[in-house]
Amino acid sequence: MTTQAATPRRLRALIVPVCVAGFGVLVAAAYVFGTTTHSAETLLSLAALTAAATLAERFPVPINTESGGGVVSLTFVFAVAAIVLYGWAAGALLLFVATAVIHVGQHRPLQRVAFNVAVLAIVALVAGLLIAPINGDSVGALVARVLVAATADSVVNILFISAAIALSTGQRYSKLVPANLRATVTPFAFMASAALMLVVLWQRSPFLATALIGPLLAISFYQRSTHRALRAMSLALTDPLTGLGNHRHFHERLQRELLNAEEQSASLTLCFVDIDDFKNINDRFGHPSGDRVLSQVAARLRQGGEAFRLGGDEFALLLPGHDERSAVVAANSVIERIGGGDFDHIGHVTVSAGIATYPLQGHGRDELIRLADSALYWAKEHGKNRVRVYRPEVVELSELKRLAAGPDKAARYRAAASLAKAVDARDTYTGSHSERVSDLAARVAKRIGLDAEHVELTRLAASLHDLGKLAIPEEILRKPGRLTDSERLVLERHPHIGYRMLDSLGVDPVADLVLHHHERWDGAGYPHGLEGQRIPLGARIIFVTDAYDAMTSDRIYRPKRSSEAALAELERCAGSQFDPEIVAAFTEELGVSSSVEAAAAPALAS
Repeated sequence: MTTQAATPRRLRALIVPVCVAGFGVLVAAAYVFGTTTHSAETLLSLAALTAAATLAERFPVPINTESGGGVVSLTFVFAVAAIVLYGWAAGALLLFVATAVIHVGQHRPLQRVAFNVAVLAIVALVAGLLIAPINGDSVGALVARVLVAATADSVVNILFISAAIALSTGQRYSKLVPANLRATVTPFAFMASAALMLVVLWQRSPFLATALIGPLLAISFYQRSTHRALRAMSLALTDPLTGLGNHRHFHERLQRELLNAEEQSASLTLCFVDIDDFKNINDRFGHPSGDRVLSQVAARLRQGGEAFRLGGDEFALLLPGHDERSAVVAANSVIERIGGGDFDHIGHVTVSAGIATYPLQGHGRDELIRLADSALYWAKEHGKNRVRVYRPEVVELSELKRLAAGPDKAARYRAAASLAKAVDARDTYTGSHSERVSDLAARVAKRIGLDAEHVELTRLAASLHDLGKLAIPEEILRKPGRLTDSERLVLERHPHIGYRMLDSLGVDPVADLVLHHHERWDGAGYPHGLEGQRIPLGARIIFVTDAYDAMTSDRIYRPKRSSEAALAELERCAGSQFDPEIVAAFTEELGVSSSVEAAAAPALAS
């Protein structure tokens, strides 16, 4: 038996007896009222109260409740007044007319209308029975009758409505009742006070009571108008699919939280979250399934902090008071919660996250966003389904990726140079290795007659040839002795890692040159063992200039060599390790005779 099938039966088990009891109460109310003599003034008064109650029911007052929002009706005020002034039977009939007329006119489901009418009839009976023992015309007795009737009306109504909600949604009744009581205690207290004033004025003269009825209805109309304005503002700041704050709301909240963090000298962490391979989900299962995934991911993100949907499959979490360490714990918890769930027929879904923390890493709003975005990009490039904290060397790659789509080559080269410096800072060279290799490669490219565009592509690729080393453990890069076989295999992954990082730049030759800059002329290189002319020309140029700079730079495990000795080694390895024409052009460019002889160990390319 499925939950979907069981829920209606459980709900009917509540609705049927409540409707039977409620309509029995209504029959009794009609009998009691019909067999009692009423003056014309009483009938006119009840008609006026009923008309006011009906109008109030047509325009209920919106409130915010813990269960997601709702409304209360000022019908409550007129019902309490009718019960206190004219008895429970009059109150029950007033509620029946006001509720039935409006709800049927609004074409609400008959089952719901019947349940609501029955509940209100029972409410009127309970309120009438509870105030019956309170006799006397004193002020205290009057106040007591109104308060008891109002409390009975509120509590009994909430008990029944909460039961219906619990059975239809699966929520716990024991939590719904106190939540709804807390959410409605203020508006019901106000309406109980209004009911007391209405009763006092009505006893003096029903005409005087109109002075209160008018303001009550005006309050209802004003509250509805205000609620519509607030709801419009909320929609302007809310993503309609997930219910999270939207891009605009995110920027406003981030700016506010940054100001708070600055005033309180506290930390604030921004966490960007992106669904892994979301395009594949849409392609395989369709966009409706993709939308369900977005909604379910959003629901899990809410548990981790204040969440926002920035667009597409990109989300953000604000973590006020979280330093880098605690933010990583929170982000990992989010990733585990999402990765451990089952998304309908799609199966498991994973996300990646990037973190940047104020004031440790970024200060302004735009800077913090940029750093967190770079960290997210880093997480994506390093296998996905993980958290990455911003580190200085990752931001330039994100900036370079952005600049690659634009026409500003100078800005692109500045970003590449900055990124190259970050690579050099982790490696064992002295000085600016990537900058030197970039300059030498461009000079060789010009000497062999490449056009200006290819010269600049070679320069850019040479400056980024070791980009993949950012993913290589520092203990391997800085090891003073010889690498073990397993360590060398790890190091030899850096061309392929660099290729993956650059593949999305939109300048394909750059990524290809980086991928193949360790291929040997004789086919014994890596990663693909290409040989001869099959190796891209720019990669052959970079290989020669990289080897030259490696030999003429101080290393942890050996001192640098002279330019003459390095050139002699290049010439010796020309035709096996290096393209002989490139070696000749390089030697010519440096203005040194190719006949230089020097004894040297085999070239040690980086």
